[in-house]
Amino acid sequence: MPRFFVENIDENDITLSGSDARHIGFSLRMKPGEPLTVCCDGIDYNCVIRSITGEQVFLDLAEKQRCAAEPDIEVTLFQAVPKLDKLEYIIQKSVELGAARIVPVLTRRCISRPDEKDFAKKLPRLQKKAAEAAKQSGRGVVPEVTPMVSYKRALEMMRELDGNILLYEEKGGVPFGEAVPEGGKRIGLIIGSEGGFDREEAQAAVDAGAVQVWLGKRILRCETAPITALSILMFLTNNM
Repeated sequence: MPRFFVENIDENDITLSGSDARHIGFSLRMKPGEPLTVCCDGIDYNCVIRSITGEQVFLDLAEKQRCAAEPDIEVTLFQAVPKLDKLEYIIQKSVELGAARIVPVLTRRCISRPDEKDFAKKLPRLQKKAAEAAKQSGRGVVPEVTPMVSYKRALEMMRELDGNILLYEEKGGVPFGEAVPEGGKRIGLIIGSEGGFDREEAQAAVDAGAVQVWLGKRILRCETAPITALSILMFLTNNM
């Protein structure tokens, strides 16, 4: 069933307009009586098209329910900035796996080093990738892709969460299951770029409360590591 995201909703007058309405009427060629889902704040509003007029689609609400695809934990992925194509891939797959927020972080070993203005120009494209992945995977929200932040700022953001998990390949760590905070609902995953983290950065994350984990002797690529970590985390928290 087609899915559309809105920031606010009036259950007594659900209307889609603009690009969503054009997509329904011209691209999908939908007609009155056909079903679609409107998503707002993790709630699925299953609707039936009442009428289509110009650039507006008027809907009747059939039922609403919490989106079954949304995990009961809120995961923030702190991803050291890789090359753009890899970042797009990471965003797409992280959204599919249930991440709530992706925070691109500029670290010392990042090969790609855009300045804030250059990265800001790429942000709409990255957010579009997140929206497309959210629709495809049946999410109830579109996860946020934030502007690029410094490592110092990322550490400050980590301290606001219930717990953080650092993937660092050089010195080992505890098994993944021991790093998941008991009862924690807001969890951060900290993943390096192509060059990984240096030891000082890894220690700074630990000092900020992160638990270092090790995924074995195989060294994962920077686009494989977040997918692996998110999959494990969702499985361990019964969200897979």
